[in-house]
Amino acid sequence: MFEEAQLYAPVTRSAEGDVEVHLADDHPGATDEVYRARRNTIAALALAWHPGEPIPQAVYTEEEQEVWRVACAHLSELHETLACAEYLEGKGLLGLPEDHVPQLDDVTELLAPLSGFRYIPAAGLVPLRDFYGSLADRLFHSTQYIRHYSVPLYTPEPDVVHEVVGHANCLALPRFAALYQVAGEAARRVETAEALEFVSKVFWFSLEFGVLREPDGVKTYGAGLLSSYGEMQEFQGADLRPLEIGAMGVQTYDITHYQPVLFCADSFAHVEDVIGAFFQTVDDDAVRRYVQPAVHSA
Repeated sequence: MFEEAQLYAPVTRSAEGDVEVHLADDHPGATDEVYRARRNTIAALALAWHPGEPIPQAVYTEEEQEVWRVACAHLSELHETLACAEYLEGKGLLGLPEDHVPQLDDVTELLAPLSGFRYIPAAGLVPLRDFYGSLADRLFHSTQYIRHYSVPLYTPEPDVVHEVVGHANCLALPRFAALYQVAGEAARRVETAEALEFVSKVFWFSLEFGVLREPDGVKTYGAGLLSSYGEMQEFQGADLRPLEIGAMGVQTYDITHYQPVLFCADSFAHVEDVIGAFFQTVDDDAVRRYVQPAVHSA
């Protein structure tokens, strides 16, 4: 069963209005009271925001800015050889700063003229249908917190490095952005929880953890890989399977380990033809047809 909630630390608000982010015991910042307080403050900004209002500004500390600089420097080095050409093109068009954490408004200012996508704040988990559905309106829910300074190249949960370095560079290229938009339309079109789970898994194994072949080797186009220093170095050793929607939609995964199974396209055009077409046409009946053979062959 797809458990999106496991990706994010739960966020609660007390009767008195205090916001708390509940970090797991093994989170790098679990015992750092300063970091925990920062997470609570940044989450509160997002929870207080309402559509139509200015995006809240997260004032980052110098320590947090250094985490961003270190992460960007190391990821950029890997992007040169392991990111697909389309991601590199989008990254060049967007021109994100690597010397400081951009505010979400700054990301939108760079992104909107290129593809029409805009960033809006999220405290943590956004319900699946809301998160994916918003992509249909070219809105991307983004966290604003950053990983703990002790491990600048690792995060157990999506942070602003993942949301911006991973996704925004993809969204800058209209061909990429079109895939996100039709994924959002698919999430709104399906009605059952099972069909939504299927759509979300196809998204996971494509726009989050997708890989493709280029003349000089296997490259990644998935934001989850493109924003993970460790995983980007390991994905070529994964079990690379053909791009098959029926298999992608039922494949299980564990976010606490490097992904052992990935689905490899022949090219970015192949991604558009297979993944894009699926998102454009999928409905509940189609998902049932995909799932039935998987059930019978199990």
